[in-house]
Amino acid sequence: MIQEENNCTEQNDEFEQSELYEHHRLEIEQGQKLIRLDKYLVSRLPSISRNRIQNAADAGNIIVNKKSAKNSYKVKPGDVVSIVLSYPKTENELVAQDMPLDVIYEDDFIIIVNKMPGMVVHPSYGHRDGTLVNALAYRFKDLPMFTGKEVRPGLVHRIDKDTSGLLVVAKSEVALNKLAKQFYDHSCKRSYIALVWGNLPEESGTITGHVGRNLKNRKIMDVFPDGEYGKAAITHYRVIERLGYVNLIECRLETGRTHQIRVHLKHIGHPLFNDAEYGGDKILKGTTFTKYKQFVENCFKILPRQALHAKSLGFIHPSTGEHVHFDSVLPDDMQTCIDKWRNYITYRNEFE
Repeated sequence: MIQEENNCTEQNDEFEQSELYEHHRLEIEQGQKLIRLDKYLVSRLPSISRNRIQNAADAGNIIVNKKSAKNSYKVKPGDVVSIVLSYPKTENELVAQDMPLDVIYEDDFIIIVNKMPGMVVHPSYGHRDGTLVNALAYRFKDLPMFTGKEVRPGLVHRIDKDTSGLLVVAKSEVALNKLAKQFYDHSCKRSYIALVWGNLPEESGTITGHVGRNLKNRKIMDVFPDGEYGKAAITHYRVIERLGYVNLIECRLETGRTHQIRVHLKHIGHPLFNDAEYGGDKILKGTTFTKYKQFVENCFKILPRQALHAKSLGFIHPSTGEHVHFDSVLPDDMQTCIDKWRNYITYRNEFE
């Protein structure tokens, strides 16, 4: 019997999704004759080209019985094969566009981009151009990966449109596959800065709960009891600064589910400040005084999006094998909003 699992991510850029890869797991049936691993996978996964399978093997992304395997390995009955591949090509032509990018680091294998808020990561329905990938296609128009019909070239993770911060992009197939394996294994280190409603009772904590699409509204996510629906998700947080009716916190992801931070924080009663999809765009804490209401509404205008920034990113470099770490500063809109809350704490009586 062959069991196959396909964890291909959904194609909707309105969602924050860290993993942009596909995963297959196969158990080799009794009676299977000895055959090269690549030939076996081509026969069992007809939608995947031999070249993609060979690239995955070169990157160490084909695991047989919990050990990395080469294409020449001969599969046998009882083997368990797991393969992680970069996201497959689509039928849409990628349009190269000359747009400014905030590049934190670049070498021959990767580029680290500090994405501005409001920019969609890659083309999708309703966002065919003006995306980060359109800008990358222009910047790397001479690289094979960024030509043709691939609309997610180099991507192994993403952050949603109104979240700012760091993204790593691969510049070669080998680098892409090696990074995809790290995101699949959850070995990358990612930290976010968030401004949330309310005063968290503890200085630090961990939020758990399966994350899946809301059963009534497919555009948002929800938290479900473990094992019932969705995928397991773990978010660690610590309070950086208490600012009266809001807290500034750091979040570290152990998993990378769609809208994970946003839905987890809502789940514990502390939604992101001005997060319209998860109820944070209302005055959830504070007083009834008119001046306070005006103050919060001014903060919403300064920061017209959820208060979330992907601040740092660490992983094993796909070429050197060394651990690398990148950090970024908060964007102006989020920093200005935080400063206003600091001033509010200082002159609180004037608002009340």
